[in-house]
Amino acid sequence: MGDTFSQIYIQIVFAVRKRENLIHVSWEEKLYKFITGIIKNKGQKLLAINGMPDHIHILIGMKVSCNISDLVREIKKSTNSFINDNQFCRSRFYWQEGFGAFSYSQKDLNNVIRYIERQKEHHSGNSSFLDEYVAFLKEFEIDFEMKYL
Repeated sequence: MGDTFSQIYIQIVFAVRKRENLIHVSWEEKLYKFITGIIKNKGQKLLAINGMPDHIHILIGMKVSCNISDLVREIKKSTNSFINDNQFCRSRFYWQEGFGAFSYSQKDLNNVIRYIERQKEHHSGNSSFLDEYVAFLKEFEIDFEMKYL
């Protein structure tokens, strides 16, 4: 076999430092477009992006050559500069350390995309980012300690 063929779908989730509600509706679309550019420039395929004022979800079709940690580091570093250089926030903007990365099969994509697109509906009740994140960790059977979240 001469080529490498793959289908790897990863949902990336990360939060604003201290889970502050800093992503404002007036500039979130600019942020998402900026992130889209980073992902495309890294040769990956963006399938969905959305979030809330305190966190973001990104679903990508990832090539095997992609290092997910490097990609997330680049997204966070570049968007910190983008947000701060454009003075979208009154104070300095930073992302929280760490991220979640959850894999899906092709048959799950429509549901995951719909879930990401409906973030604002999902969180319109009392569901916090922490509740959502813990649910992901439990669903994917990932060991964690609450003190590190």
